[in-house]
Amino acid sequence: MTPEVFAEWFRRQGHRVLRTASSYWAEAGPRTFQAFPYHWLIVPTQTELDHLLREHSAIGLRYSTPWEGASGAASYHVVFMEREYPLSILPQKTRPDVRRTLQRGAVEQISFPRLARDGWKLRADTLKRQGREGAESREWWERLCMSAEGLPGFEAWAVVVEGQLTAALIAFLYEDCCNVLYQQSRTEYLSLGVNNALTYVFTREVLSRQNPPWIFYGLHSLDAPPTVDEFKFHMRYTAKPVRQRVVFHPWLRPLMNPLSHALLKAGLRLKPEQPALSKAEGMLRFYFQERLPLERQSLPPPLQPK
Repeated sequence: MTPEVFAEWFRRQGHRVLRTASSYWAEAGPRTFQAFPYHWLIVPTQTELDHLLREHSAIGLRYSTPWEGASGAASYHVVFMEREYPLSILPQKTRPDVRRTLQRGAVEQISFPRLARDGWKLRADTLKRQGREGAESREWWERLCMSAEGLPGFEAWAVVVEGQLTAALIAFLYEDCCNVLYQQSRTEYLSLGVNNALTYVFTREVLSRQNPPWIFYGLHSLDAPPTVDEFKFHMRYTAKPVRQRVVFHPWLRPLMNPLSHALLKAGLRLKPEQPALSKAEGMLRFYFQERLPLERQSLPPPLQPK
């Protein structure tokens, strides 16, 4: 499917979507735009970026660019590029978890109305485990799910145990790449290995299709805990080195300094449950990181030598 279909999903949710020479851009926060498709590595000109910022009164932009590029913070995409995904590829201790889940229940494609209705408990449990309780609402979740209803390329998959959703994901299949967008699960079923089974079966399903795409499992997050990606690496996905850029409006750049960063971090300590603060702190952290030469930057853990 095309980026224009993905853009329609954003529009249905009420987000502004812009198009420039290099990419599409969705308003991820108030006057803050994220480039998509997420797996694209783009090299927009400074003229393009400044025009986008000024023309649309944007505060900031975020996008991924090649590792070999001239600027950007050291970062990564979580990907699976192989053509086969046998059970034997998983860690020995994980294989019984997958088998146990598939004995108790099934991994199957479900409708978006069902995910909207029954999936919020999974999402709320996931946010609580990540220390982000209250960052999203049931209304937001239902709008997110129902906005995908009827759009080609969007799929919802779930682990169903005794008629109950225990883990679920939302994905979008471009012509060349499958993007896993959201994954969530019930805490009480984690010991059963439902996340492992969901990732395993879904990965195999995607790879079994004609002209299978490679799979993008997420972008190095601004604020999510490292454990989110550790699970993906445990499932034998890998970190593809890229660089992330955060570009602020020219009028705001003088205000982006160590003092403003310190104030943001102090505010986050006082109100850790505020997603806007955590995202803003993450953007400023990436912004400062990319000011350094690549050899002086702190590599994220997945890119550090083992």
